Amino acid sequence: MLPIQILSSFVVAASAIAPDVSSTLSNILANTDQSPLYTYPTDLTRGIVPGHQKALHSHNDYWRDIPFYSALSVGAVSVEADVWLVNGTLHVSIVPRYPARKQYDLNLKPKIGHEVSALTNARTFDSLYIQPILDTLRRQNPSSPFVTTPTKNGVFDTAGTQTLYLWVDVKTDGETTWPAVISALEPLRQGGWLSTVNSTAITYNPVTVIGTGNTPLDQIQNLTSRDYFYDGPIPYLNSTFSNITSLVSPICSTDFMPQFGTINGTSFNSTQLALLRSQVAVAHSKGIMVRYWDLPGWPTSTRNGVWRQLYNEGVDLINVDDLIAGAGFSDESNYW
Repeated sequence: MLPIQILSSFVVAASAIAPDVSSTLSNILANTDQSPLYTYPTDLTRGIVPGHQKALHSHNDYWRDIPFYSALSVGAVSVEADVWLVNGTLHVSIVPRYPARKQYDLNLKPKIGHEVSALTNARTFDSLYIQPILDTLRRQNPSSPFVTTPTKNGVFDTAGTQTLYLWVDVKTDGETTWPAVISALEPLRQGGWLSTVNSTAITYNPVTVIGTGNTPLDQIQNLTSRDYFYDGPIPYLNSTFSNITSLVSPICSTDFMPQFGTINGTSFNSTQLALLRSQVAVAHSKGIMVRYWDLPGWPTSTRNGVWRQLYNEGVDLINVDDLIAGAGFSDESNYW
C-alpha cells in the first residue's frame, strides 16, 4: 500500500468519528461545486499545528497502528523508530537482543520492531519512515508555475520551517547497524532534506536525524561534516560526556525513572525539581535541547502534571505515548 493510501485510510477512519465539517455543509459541497476550489497542492497537512506550541515526541512511534502518519496528524514534531539489522532473507526471531558484533549483514535493510519477534518483511525502516516522510515532503514542495525557485518546506503546511526530528534507536550491534542506517537515509539525503553540520554550525532542514540506543558515538563525533547526530546522555553532560557539544548532540535524552523516581501526586518534590532544573540548565548552557522518556503514564493526573511541569521548566520535547492526550484532543488530558 502506498504511503498516501495509508494516510487516506487513517483520515477517513478519523473523519468517521469526528467529521471536519458539519453534515449539512458536507451535503452542500457534495451537491454543488465539484471543482478544485477547496483543495491546494500542499494541503496534505493543512490545519495541523505542530505541537500546539508544545513540541511532542511520539515515543515508540513504530508501535502505533499507522507509524509516522499518526504522529503527523496531531502535530508531533518528533518520531522514533527502533531498528534491528537482521542477517539473510530469513529473519531469525531468536536473535539475542544485544547480539555479538559482526553477526549481521550490512547490505540488508534495517527492520523495525521493539523485539525481534515483532519483525516482518513488510515493516522496514524504509517502508514505515523513509518513504512516507519523502512522500510528504514531495507533496509539501510540489512543482508549480507559481514557484520560481526550489522550496524546502517541512512536513507541516502550517509551519514550513519546522524540522521533523527522526530518532533512530539502534537495537542490534551499533558498529555494524549504524552504517546501514546511514545508507538507508540516502533518499532523504539525495533530496537535500536532511539537516547537516560542519565544524561550526548546524543547518536545519526538514528532517533532523538523531541516533540513539546502540548508536556508536565515535561514528558521529569524529566526523565534522555529516547529516546525522547523536543522542547524548543528559545526566553526564557535565561529567563523563562533558565534551559533547550541540554540534554532536543538538538534543539529549535520558530515562525519567532512574533520575527522579516516583512522582507522588501531580508535581515534582523539591529534590526532584532541583535535579530537573540543574540538568536542564547544564544542557541549555551548551545549546543542547532535552527530552525525558518513559514518563509516568498512570494515573492520568500524574501524567498530565509531569507533562505540564516538564514543559514549564523548559524541557524541549515532551515525550508522549498517548498522542491524542498529549496533543490535547482528549477530555482526560485537560490539555495538561
